[in-house]
Amino acid sequence: MNMHHRNNVTVTGRDDGPVVVLAHGFGCDQNMWRLIVPALAEQYRVVLFDYVGSGGSDLSAWDPERYASLDGYARDVVEVCAELDLRRAVFVGHSVSAMVGVLAAASAPERIGALVMVAPSPRYIDDDGYRGGFGAEDIEELLESLEANYLGWSSAMAPVIMGNPERPELGQELTNSFCATDPDIARVFARTTFLSDSREDLRSVSVPTLVLDCAEDVIAPREVGAYVQAAVPGSRLVTLPATGHCPQLSAPEATAEAILDFLRTPR
Repeated sequence: MNMHHRNNVTVTGRDDGPVVVLAHGFGCDQNMWRLIVPALAEQYRVVLFDYVGSGGSDLSAWDPERYASLDGYARDVVEVCAELDLRRAVFVGHSVSAMVGVLAAASAPERIGALVMVAPSPRYIDDDGYRGGFGAEDIEELLESLEANYLGWSSAMAPVIMGNPERPELGQELTNSFCATDPDIARVFARTTFLSDSREDLRSVSVPTLVLDCAEDVIAPREVGAYVQAAVPGSRLVTLPATGHCPQLSAPEATAEAILDFLRTPR
């Protein structure tokens, strides 16, 4: 199968520049990166794609069994990197894609040489000695609501996830993105996302890693960013002056500058 077509791959920026791969989160697509791409493209080769079931991907390639775990999404990443013959690329993953990047780097270390985790969460459900931000009942209620009425759930939840109520256009953009996703696919991706537990995978990360959290984020609170940084050997934590779970939209300049600062750091 042609991965360019399957994952709607887009390549921009400098042909001879180091490679940066941008990966979107649940209910989104590569368009979510549009405000920071120009800053990265000046010096880097930027690769964007859509997970199967999202954006302009080939919906006929959707497989509910493959995408019932984060490993299926990590396989997508590795296959896209292999088709482009990427070597030691910097993988920038937003939200659940941060953990997808961890899995992809572990399975194909020759393809991914560094990680940037934007608003990551290795586990959304609280556990003994760990605060993910949600109780198990909260997540089950969230998933039941999503499965019963996905469009209604999207309209209610997207503005909360985005934050920034004084900028309603941001919440509306995320709502539109959620609503553009096929409900059956979204139900599987949501369960894969919110029921995942990647905490042990963090400890095996061996590449340079930047963790970006937000000053206020209802999905991934500051405690989660601190946990990720402590779990990943040698990683660096930067808290963005941003509200909400999508700083690439709400604070694109700060997000781009933090990523660029990491990219410029000798490794």
